[in-house]
Amino acid sequence: MYREYFDKHFKSLKDTRYQNFIEHKLTDVLIIVMCGIFCGLDELQDIAIYGKTNIKFFHDKFAIEKAPSKSTLTRVMNIVNGEQVAEIIINMMREAFGTQGNVLAFDGKTICATAKGNREKLHIITAYLTQSGVVLGQATVNEKTNEIPVMQDMLKYIDIKGRVVTADAMHCQKDTVALIREGGGDYILGLKGNQATFHDEVALYLDDCILSENTEVETAKTTEKNGGRIETRVCYKSPSLEWFENRSEWAGLSCAFAIDRTFKTPTGTSKERSYYISSLDASSFELLNLTREHWKIEAMHHQLDVAFSEDDCRILSSNGQKSFNIFRKLALAFHKNFIASIAVKTKPSIKNNMFQALLSSELLFNIIGAKFILS
Repeated sequence: MYREYFDKHFKSLKDTRYQNFIEHKLTDVLIIVMCGIFCGLDELQDIAIYGKTNIKFFHDKFAIEKAPSKSTLTRVMNIVNGEQVAEIIINMMREAFGTQGNVLAFDGKTICATAKGNREKLHIITAYLTQSGVVLGQATVNEKTNEIPVMQDMLKYIDIKGRVVTADAMHCQKDTVALIREGGGDYILGLKGNQATFHDEVALYLDDCILSENTEVETAKTTEKNGGRIETRVCYKSPSLEWFENRSEWAGLSCAFAIDRTFKTPTGTSKERSYYISSLDASSFELLNLTREHWKIEAMHHQLDVAFSEDDCRILSSNGQKSFNIFRKLALAFHKNFIASIAVKTKPSIKNNMFQALLSSELLFNIIGAKFILS
């Protein structure tokens, strides 16, 4: 039963190996790699040892007869199409968790390990449902500056109707907001120097309103404590945009707002102010919360490095890096879901939960089985 689930999903992958000499089926290799990544392993040598050590588990649950060696893992992960693997895993993620959630965050991440030597940098832009942690789409770009047209292409095939699209200031583009509105979505986008005139006008107006304590400026404030750090956020919503002459050039533009962030730590205090535009005529409190949602995709990218050491991954091939990247995102979604479901007073961290899964195959199967295979 469990084996059939993965055969069903991975059957569309093309295996380019010479079929008469295949000792390990493609699905076998991908299941073992997936489980190794769920346990926090990031080296093919470690995954090979893990597969051999836990072969009884893989035989009983997934009908795998023999664990592949490091050389086999390396060869297979080099040749299997990483973008096709990503597409399959995204569909599996959708099946497991659905596509609920109204905030769809776009953000790109460079895998630093791929920038070493003369190799081409691998930069992946991800469309991420912040509420569920489900990836709705991702695409590879050669350089960070190429994110703009790639995101615009993604907006054409991802369902954004009824959702709020968030992205950093790079994507504050007239063509981008037009595509979002055409797709039935709303947007909240950072505003910086790439739209210099627009940014300066918004900054000048809002700064003046805040300084003069304009009573028409709607405000909202939140404070969070995390260890020894206190973060205070204040949102200032512009009373109107009637003063902006080029407003009609930005599809659906309804408001502009600023957010002040103050960080207090035992070593001192820092403060920053950021500016945004949105098609939503929402309250300052709602704008503050929606903007905060975008932080979740940045946190996900941070976790890829902290929990999975992605930036140190020594896999040389682009295919291998792409496949590992989407398996890590899958693992994050499942560990978060599992941790949220357990009834304990002190929740384990994702890294701790992965380590426990490495020590207990039963726990690993509980993490992936109930939601993933048996749903």
